[in-house]
Amino acid sequence: MELQEKRILIVGGYGQVGTNIARLIRKADSAVKLILAGRNPQKGELLAKELTHAETAYVDLEEGFNLTQFREIDLIISALDDHSNILRETAILNGIACITVSELADQISTTAFLSLHKTISAPIVFAGHWQAGLLTLVVKQMASGFSSITHIETAGLYDEKDPVGPLVEEEVSGFVSKALIRQNGNWLYVDSKNNGRPINLYGESSAIGHPMSTLDVPSIAAFTSAHNIRFDFIIGESIGSSKGLGASHDLYIQIEGISSSGKHKKVRAIMSGPKGNSHLTAVGVYLIAERILGLNGQTSQKTGGLYLPETIVASDNIISRLAEFGIQTIEENI
Repeated sequence: MELQEKRILIVGGYGQVGTNIARLIRKADSAVKLILAGRNPQKGELLAKELTHAETAYVDLEEGFNLTQFREIDLIISALDDHSNILRETAILNGIACITVSELADQISTTAFLSLHKTISAPIVFAGHWQAGLLTLVVKQMASGFSSITHIETAGLYDEKDPVGPLVEEEVSGFVSKALIRQNGNWLYVDSKNNGRPINLYGESSAIGHPMSTLDVPSIAAFTSAHNIRFDFIIGESIGSSKGLGASHDLYIQIEGISSSGKHKKVRAIMSGPKGNSHLTAVGVYLIAERILGLNGQTSQKTGGLYLPETIVASDNIISRLAEFGIQTIEENI
């Protein structure tokens, strides 16, 4: 019996993030059909030739989205802002798996309500976490060494030398509004500009981080029950730049609580992606897609429903897994 070809539609498929996603998928599986969609499909023609078994397509979400222009699709990846939520709603209504990466914590309620009225027959993944969930997946692995946790402080450092696409540029300016944090067990929306905190960076330097409403904060709260959680955005010199190499994208995690042996414990981890922000995000999306479709020997996730990166991707060995993509993690007790 001939197996049906898997078909993936990447909207924003030849931007910085989309290009990295497509290359990671192609490296893992030469048989998957990739459709790279956007407003200027001619810009993706060289990438499509490079990838092989790929094509470009015209999609402008401001004009709507017509699923009938494509043959059967197994997975839709939204690698751009979808303010109308049309891609995910189309996926839900047509039983197609979907990954979205651009929303903040206050922008997912419409899908939550839709899910209560519709049967979701394929995985729909909220991946609006920093780097599509990589930060939260590492927090989950580190949290397994605690019996209880009081504080989790996380941050992402953007190096201005890091070449990024328009989606990431919008994220860079997005921290200036209200941000969701958890403080002393209370959920608060605080003004980002007026709630900065100093963060010790790799080496001797420090920088001021400002809170941002990524989905990491409610995700981490759900599986740790920590009463103090925040994610901060930093602009500064990355580890890569400080070493005279290309700009890296660096993630900072600090966890405090009681260890499994009953002692006070405080640990820190620094993750550094030498290929920058867009590559890290693509790795996060790839790990989710790998699980949905059963690529690279993974068992495919066939049960429909709403998912988060940490509920669909295994976190037990995530630090070792990320090393396969060149992402270094430095762990230390403090």
